[in-house]
Amino acid sequence: MTLRRRGEKATISIQEHMAIDVCPGPIRPIKQISDYFPRFPRGLPPDAGPRSAAPPDAPARPAAASAGRRSPSDGARDDDEDVDQLFGAYGASPGPGPVSSPGRPPAKPPEEEPDADGYESDDCTALGTLDFSLLYDQENNALHCTITKAKGLKPMDHNGLADPYVKLHLLPGASKANKLRTKTLRNTLNPTWNETLTYYGITDEDMIRKTLRISVCDEDKFRHNEFIGETRVPLKKLKPNHTKTFSICLEKQLPVDKTEDKSLEERGRILVSLKYSSQKQGLLVGIVRCAHLAAMDANGYSDPYVKTYLKPDVDKKSKHKTAVKKKTLNPEFNEEFCYEIKHGDLAKKTLEITVWDYDIGKSNDFIGGVVLGINAKGERLKHWFDCLKNKDKRIERWHTLTNELPGAVLSD
Repeated sequence: MTLRRRGEKATISIQEHMAIDVCPGPIRPIKQISDYFPRFPRGLPPDAGPRSAAPPDAPARPAAASAGRRSPSDGARDDDEDVDQLFGAYGASPGPGPVSSPGRPPAKPPEEEPDADGYESDDCTALGTLDFSLLYDQENNALHCTITKAKGLKPMDHNGLADPYVKLHLLPGASKANKLRTKTLRNTLNPTWNETLTYYGITDEDMIRKTLRISVCDEDKFRHNEFIGETRVPLKKLKPNHTKTFSICLEKQLPVDKTEDKSLEERGRILVSLKYSSQKQGLLVGIVRCAHLAAMDANGYSDPYVKTYLKPDVDKKSKHKTAVKKKTLNPEFNEEFCYEIKHGDLAKKTLEITVWDYDIGKSNDFIGGVVLGINAKGERLKHWFDCLKNKDKRIERWHTLTNELPGAVLSD
């Protein structure tokens, strides 16, 4: 510190003004000029002297000994410590730590705040919420899934937004055959779809053992689409012909059971109508549509068509074939064939229905089939008998396609 004579004004060098305490430890805060020249508007407090009182239990230091060992630098250091102690005693210390004033409890350290960008937290709203409703139409064997909206989705793109869409799968047996999806909405974390997706061919047995998986994803044009979150709804929670509304927090991706029973693996469904017409004296077989067919082509789709036979067929004239539907696993045919036959002879007949994938330049691939008749079982037998008992009444049933037909020739 620069010394001054009496009568001279206090001058401070630029070196003193820019002085910074440097030590090998953490960086100390820069002392302000007022730390070296403390001023009180009304003088020092009455109980504050030029030096802070020593603690009562501190041993007294001989004045002469200390005076003999003091240097000018020691005196400057003591002055700095006295100033720091003086300001610390009155809560004006410039130090970084919190200062407790008399009569007040010590300040608590600031609590650690959760990271807003950390989506690995257990908070279920980190991925967003999804509103949707489900309706099982028992009469038409249809499951209607209405995707309403989502809120607070996790940002997936560099602009802090996402391009979300929703896709549905039925478990077990999730595949492209039973995947449905909504349209994609661009640059939003709060999309509103109001879109209804429908599964056809859903039976009461499916409602007992199947689960609907609903996934929200982010679409990317130049790379793979990214998963945001999902939820799963066991279909047994739904009541027939009753709409149930859900508002659910999305969860992280759950593993799919790969050890599911292979006997439950299906080749698809087919909707068939039967009617014996008294006017035409024949059996009318309607091929309405198929659903969730197995994919047979490299592009993940099939080019399906349906063939029907009424056996035994001595003359081999009972074959009928629908048109080919290109690149689809859920084709609609709406075609009807007529077999001229007496009503009394139907009890001895068997109706064989097979679904094929059309290929150019090579043999067509067998997808699956079903047999209706007196030797059938379950719904297949019931459908046949209902047709025989109810003349001139059109009866529709969904049937599961199997990859093997007893006694059938599986070649086109």
